[in-house]
Amino acid sequence: MIFNYLRVSTIDQNTARQLVGVPCDREYIDKASGKDVKRPELQKLLDNVRQGDIINVHSLDRMCRNVKNLLDLVDDLQKKGVTIKFHKENLTFAPNAEDPLNKAIMTIIAAISELERNLILERVREGVAQAKKAGKYKGRQNSLSKIQADELRSMIGKYNRSQIAKHFGITVRTTYRYTSEKNKQGVTNGI
Repeated sequence: MIFNYLRVSTIDQNTARQLVGVPCDREYIDKASGKDVKRPELQKLLDNVRQGDIINVHSLDRMCRNVKNLLDLVDDLQKKGVTIKFHKENLTFAPNAEDPLNKAIMTIIAAISELERNLILERVREGVAQAKKAGKYKGRQNSLSKIQADELRSMIGKYNRSQIAKHFGITVRTTYRYTSEKNKQGVTNGI
């Protein structure tokens, strides 16, 4: 089978530019950070691939933004008999086909991607620190109003958390934060 894997970092982004015109039997789309491999759709893909399958990925940074994770993932897929193609970089890693040049190119590009992510995080931390010093940083704003938060709590048990999250346009994880003991008592902790 041929699988396409697409990833964006946030739910506000879309995958329209990734793997345009690349046919597949099944597509997996994650809307999550690439900092590690603990992403639901990636895990489903890894559970479903078999020897002889092909995975298409738009670019290396769509698969991972961590060099070690990317190298381990590609190595594991090759050992499993799966071919992985990174279209933007024009790199293919087939089972039992050791290509030192491709591996070196992948490692360099992945290292640059990891550096880019770390620099972005560093700039964000610096900006937050400056805003806090200036008294302008108030922390993360609530996703929901008090009325919406009360409505969310009343829906627990009647609907599953995925449905509730979709209704309010938030993540499932955020539904748990709104139903924690601290938040039931009115302490919001940046929610």
